Amino acid sequence: MAKVVCVLYDDPVDGYPKSYARDGLPTLGHYPDGQSLPTPKGIDFTPGQLLGSVSGELGLRKFLEGLGHQFIVTSDKDGAGSTLDKELVDAEVVISQPFWPAYITAERIAKAPKLKLAITAGIGSDHVDLQAAIDHKLTVAEVTFCNSISVAEHVVMMILALVRNYLPSYGWVVKKGWNIADCVSRSYDVEGMTVGTVAAGRIGLAVLRRLKPFDVKLHYTDRHRLPESVEKELNLTFHPKVESMVKICDVVTINCPLHPETEHLFNDALLGKMKRGAYLINTARGKICDRDAVVRALESGQLAGYAGDVWFPQPAPQDHPWRTMPHHGMTPHISGSSLSAQARYAAGTREILECYFGGRPIRETYLIVHEGKLAGAGAHSYSAGNATRGAEDAARYKKG
Repeated sequence: MAKVVCVLYDDPVDGYPKSYARDGLPTLGHYPDGQSLPTPKGIDFTPGQLLGSVSGELGLRKFLEGLGHQFIVTSDKDGAGSTLDKELVDAEVVISQPFWPAYITAERIAKAPKLKLAITAGIGSDHVDLQAAIDHKLTVAEVTFCNSISVAEHVVMMILALVRNYLPSYGWVVKKGWNIADCVSRSYDVEGMTVGTVAAGRIGLAVLRRLKPFDVKLHYTDRHRLPESVEKELNLTFHPKVESMVKICDVVTINCPLHPETEHLFNDALLGKMKRGAYLINTARGKICDRDAVVRALESGQLAGYAGDVWFPQPAPQDHPWRTMPHHGMTPHISGSSLSAQARYAAGTREILECYFGGRPIRETYLIVHEGKLAGAGAHSYSAGNATRGAEDAARYKKG
């Protein structure tokens, strides 16, 4: 029997839903690159249900307990004496989400000698100390591509919301006003703007494809250049360095993983090279941006707006300056956790568990770390190292 510890976010404040706004989800055959969706032998949930909160349990309890395993689900992950710390010491598998990350630090790994597998129910495994995972031969896996399109849609929404000044305009309606001049004094058209993405992987490329019909000029930078056919199809301009791209862009969207090479990439120096009045969108990871440098850029007018779905740490302490900085459009890391995405990442998590407990190889594209090295999607996207430093500050959210 194995112990499986699963860390999920809390249920809605009004309780777990008894009904839903829609009766089902569209059926998808495969991902845009042709990769098949998760293929578990079975699922014990209805697609469209809330699966990512503690009561949803990713639909895994019946499956795991049916195999004789112990299944612990908690949202208590931070601070001394957390449920995660108590349960992890003899756990074999830990499951977490990027939206409410269980920071699997080197210290936690060292105190969990039975731990063999860390699963990310979603994409982005930087909340695991990948260097420590490599050193301890811990397998790290995630459900690659499960919510990439979900995030790409969120990016486009945020670009439009910032450029068109949507959130303040909506606010005037809520306040029973009709303040047209206040609304439009910061509102522009996206048409004709130059938009660049930092990384053009699954999410970045999906963003570019969705922006092309807006008649914008598209640029990208990535350590893996796209095929010439894709560049011609989307009329893309490639930049080998991020510095040359950001200086000409009206909008920059960050879609790269967090690892030592990208940590605090957007600092005072890089933000200072951007066009005055540019917009910055970050649905990748909060730590790719220097927290206080973003605040300074907004306060000075160097940035016209910042919309982010990601913070560091998560949950963000209640006094985090991104909650109160001017001209922002922050959300609490929801882009990849739509009910549509949850059906895919819950099924993918079960597929990984079925493979692990059945002694079968985990899908190669799901692997981040395996057999003491970066593997699969991890070898393509990450560099070895640790990006979890400072995660302990997440405990301050509970004290707020």
